[in-house]
Amino acid sequence: MRTHTLGATGISVTTLGFGAAPIGNLYSEVDDRQSNATLETAWEAGLRYYDTAPHYGLGLSERRLGAFLAQHPRDHFTVSTKVGRLLEPHPSPTGSDLAAGGFAVPDTLLRRPDYSRSGILRSLEASLQRLQLDRLDIVYVHDPDDHLETAIGESLPALTDLRDQGFIGAVGVGMNTVAPLQRIVNEADVDIVMIAGRWTLIDRTARPLLDICARRGVSVVAAAPFNSGLLSHPTPPDDAVFDYGPAPAPLLGRARSLAKVCAWHGTTLPHAAIRFPLRDDGVSSLVTGFRTPAEVTSAVQWATTDLHEAVWTDLDAITAEHSADKSDPRLRSAPDADASPGQT
Repeated sequence: MRTHTLGATGISVTTLGFGAAPIGNLYSEVDDRQSNATLETAWEAGLRYYDTAPHYGLGLSERRLGAFLAQHPRDHFTVSTKVGRLLEPHPSPTGSDLAAGGFAVPDTLLRRPDYSRSGILRSLEASLQRLQLDRLDIVYVHDPDDHLETAIGESLPALTDLRDQGFIGAVGVGMNTVAPLQRIVNEADVDIVMIAGRWTLIDRTARPLLDICARRGVSVVAAAPFNSGLLSHPTPPDDAVFDYGPAPAPLLGRARSLAKVCAWHGTTLPHAAIRFPLRDDGVSSLVTGFRTPAEVTSAVQWATTDLHEAVWTDLDAITAEHSADKSDPRLRSAPDADASPGQT
């Protein structure tokens, strides 16, 4: 498993990163034994970058990850967590977080958005306790779409102060949307961005963002290569999910066209989906979520085995064929904001 250093930070990440939302009981319960077995398989396979957040299972993901990593030397792994959602006691719990947050855990806590400096510090203190760590390698501001001014004016300056004092290693922002990240890269002091679902085999709208980051020396982590499941099967099913909802018919048809190309070349759609983001030199790591040891084993094999160039040529032809399709606004390219900072 190759590693990449994030700019001048000295922080390194492995090519494949462990997304810890599933071990926070995303959508369905994972018991402690399966969670630990999945983490152990990833460690044995050479994964040394682990990404989590308070949001994932109302802290369960951080607690499970912290308990596992406590068994290993601190300098042998890299951890990222996120800020922007404070966990507070729920005054009227209903019994489950599934409806509100999507995690199969008791909703004894609730998430309160807080991107203020004091909120950032409170969030980090709680995360360090759950992770059983005395320092954090990477901290992302988590999904500040509706709090962009506060994120730029308070969250990121608070994190850069902590970085400059040596309390954290690298400062970043993690989002599903491209245009706000372009603005942040232009205006703020960040080391890394995590873009989820927008640099994938079927959704390449993060191209302008990758170009800006390359010019400005900002590292990129690509996440959610399967787009919530659409690209996770050799043949996408009728009920395939894209961005946490039913896949629109045009996208489902395109995914099936991509799957046919893969099958014709003797490979699978999930293999191509895992490999695609890593083909760009600007991507330092690919983070995907793991629920079982088998998922880790498959992803490691796919991530470390490239496909013949002819496969990519034929897959790119499918993308080009549909490039003028405006039926789904989520697949329209964002503007290149590099020429005019702050205007996206």
